[in-house]
Amino acid sequence: MCGIVGYVGPNDTLGVLLGGLKRLEYRGYDSAGIAVIDPSGGLSVRKRSGKLSRLVELLDDAPVSASGTGIGHTRWATHGGPTDVNAHPHLGDGGRLALIHNGIVENFAELRAELERDGITLLSETDTEVVAALLGREVERVGDLETAFRAVVRRLRGTFTLLAVHLDAPDTVVAARHNSPLVIGLGEGENFLGSDVAAFVEFTRRAVAVEEDNIAVITPQSVRVTDFAGDPVEFAEYEIAWDAEAADKGGWSSFMAKEITEQPEAVANTFRGRVVDGRVEIPELSALGEERLREVDRIVIIACGTASYAGQIGAYAIERWARVPVEVQLSHEFRYRDPVLSPSTMVISVSQSGETMDTLMAVKYAKDRGVTTVSVCNTQSATIPRESDAAVYTHAGPEVAVASTKAFTAQITALYLIGLHLGRVRGTLSPEEEAQAASAFEQLPQAVAEAVETHEQIAQLAHWMADTRSVLFLGRHVGYPTALEGALKLKEIAYIHAEGFAAGELKHGPIALIDHGQPVFVLVPSPRRSPVMHSKVVSNIQEIRARGARVIAIVEKGDTAVLPYADDVIRMPLTDPLFEPLVQVVPLQWFALELSTAKGLDVDQPRNLAKSVTVE
Repeated sequence: MCGIVGYVGPNDTLGVLLGGLKRLEYRGYDSAGIAVIDPSGGLSVRKRSGKLSRLVELLDDAPVSASGTGIGHTRWATHGGPTDVNAHPHLGDGGRLALIHNGIVENFAELRAELERDGITLLSETDTEVVAALLGREVERVGDLETAFRAVVRRLRGTFTLLAVHLDAPDTVVAARHNSPLVIGLGEGENFLGSDVAAFVEFTRRAVAVEEDNIAVITPQSVRVTDFAGDPVEFAEYEIAWDAEAADKGGWSSFMAKEITEQPEAVANTFRGRVVDGRVEIPELSALGEERLREVDRIVIIACGTASYAGQIGAYAIERWARVPVEVQLSHEFRYRDPVLSPSTMVISVSQSGETMDTLMAVKYAKDRGVTTVSVCNTQSATIPRESDAAVYTHAGPEVAVASTKAFTAQITALYLIGLHLGRVRGTLSPEEEAQAASAFEQLPQAVAEAVETHEQIAQLAHWMADTRSVLFLGRHVGYPTALEGALKLKEIAYIHAEGFAAGELKHGPIALIDHGQPVFVLVPSPRRSPVMHSKVVSNIQEIRARGARVIAIVEKGDTAVLPYADDVIRMPLTDPLFEPLVQVVPLQWFALELSTAKGLDVDQPRNLAKSVTVE
């Protein structure tokens, strides 16, 4: 949620800010604004509700000049609606200071009351303007931006990343983070700040992750980091593993379409170097020590949304190969249920961004109780992997569309690798089983590529169904969470009712939803490797077909048993049953995309949603 960019340097400040905000659009927002220090020594602010294009229109009508220092923001409304007045930046110190904010200040009401008692008038409904006014008052009192900034951030409760500029320090941007992401971009004679590296990857691939409760001060020639008390903090830079072109559409109609087609590569990159000569080895887990892994007697996977469905699928594989009981819990429920944890429990968090606030708080809760924590993440040096004992990166590349696709399949891949690694270390996986799974991994990218080729068939089906108001999804075993993910994709980007069910639950209630013409996607297990489950799912198809359902069956190539009972058949390549979700989910992703397109909706930026949920 919210995109933040800051810049100091000799180049086109406005171009840097707008370019960074454009690349951060995927995070979700409903207003945008910039503040720049102009050559005459004044502070120019432009902000507007709506999409970034409306801010650009405003800048065309009311241009600004910049001298090399500026901050930019895209806001996802929390305190106060998405209006021009509530948009960031907000001003302080009589208009000499501008501030932007990602997060929620939980004690803003008492701080606002304090300011109003002092006669300070606030124009917006936001918690952010309260911070700007506090900072402006403190700068006026102490006469130094950095000193004032340090005093103010220590008074705030909640989550925040803050960036501020002041006319008294025209070549400086100060920033702070508390439970909200912040990274520095290192340039030559210029430096950058961002809520993630997309903000500045066009200009530099050298980055520094700002740690919790730290303050960063950037000028064109220097970067300093301190803690909130003012003590210097050492930092290490890292190289961003992708460039700006990777975050471009590359000729595709949407980022989501591009990212669906990138799944074979995302899967391959995730297991590359970890599957060698029939053996699975994850160096990040090996660093924990084999004895520590052998002592694990229970695993809890924590995640939200799509990542939680990846976790549910991964649980089947980990239990099968490592013979450890696994449960999957929603991150935002985990802390509040007073979970039973012990030193032999392992908590695996799954988050594409590595900044999901609910998941981050759950990881911290687990660490505080002495639990081994492992992160599955797609973003280098994000907060959750840094907070965890070990991080297993997925290497899917940047995912821009709000609705996750390639991150989902990469997360499943990573969780399967974890299951195989644990199984080998714990002695519950035979060399033959490990070699068989390794072989399945090597064939998987081609199988996913074949699933991607169902696009044309799915597009035709989706456009025929453009007026559909409800779609159901059925699956068994690993097909059940895949069905849940298919339903979520439709909710996210097509805005229609969709539900996923375990097929065996039909007769326990959901079959009452079946009426004439009701579309139902059925994920059919392999008749070769799962004959018992296959026959049960075919029986389920007969049950719903008899009640008028329109059945769209996703089946393995060569499966003819379903043909008499299905209205539409989508054929998948042969694979091991545990690996079926990685191919079966692809046509479900295409269907959601094409149905959304047929309805004239924004595929990449669906209403009310943000890519990275950085507040609880």
